[in-house]
Amino acid sequence: MELFTPEFGLVFWMFLVFAILFVILAKYAWPVILKSVDARADLIDKGVTYAQEAKSQLEHATENAQALIAEAQQKQLEILREAAQAKTQIIEEARKAATVEAKKIMDAAAVSIEQARKESEMQFRQQVSEFALQVAGRLMRKELSDDKKQIELADKLLTDIENKN
Repeated sequence: MELFTPEFGLVFWMFLVFAILFVILAKYAWPVILKSVDARADLIDKGVTYAQEAKSQLEHATENAQALIAEAQQKQLEILREAAQAKTQIIEEARKAATVEAKKIMDAAAVSIEQARKESEMQFRQQVSEFALQVAGRLMRKELSDDKKQIELADKLLTDIENKN
């Protein structure tokens, strides 16, 4: 059991070596160790600060990106509305132009039809007049061969003219 019960001299020398080692370490090693621990702690603190700043910047960038996306969507809707309005306007203008052009064509056709009708009416009147003159000429020759018949015809014509007016 000597292993578990050390002698007084051994304990004394162990304590003395421990105290010397403690003083040497406290004077030379611990300041360096504490400095490096403090530097490491500062480095970790800076890393945490940089991480927080990066997180903040990321959140800010995300918000900016969402705002830009919302603005782009708004502009897209605006452009689509303007395009729809332009389409409607172009269709309406084309419809108006087509209506005007159709009216011009219809008017031209109506004028052409009216001219053709007047020409055909004139031709018809001319032919009727020629036929009437031919018939009247034949009747007149036949009827006017006698003086009495000429007077009766003149009276009849005058009476017809007076009745019409």
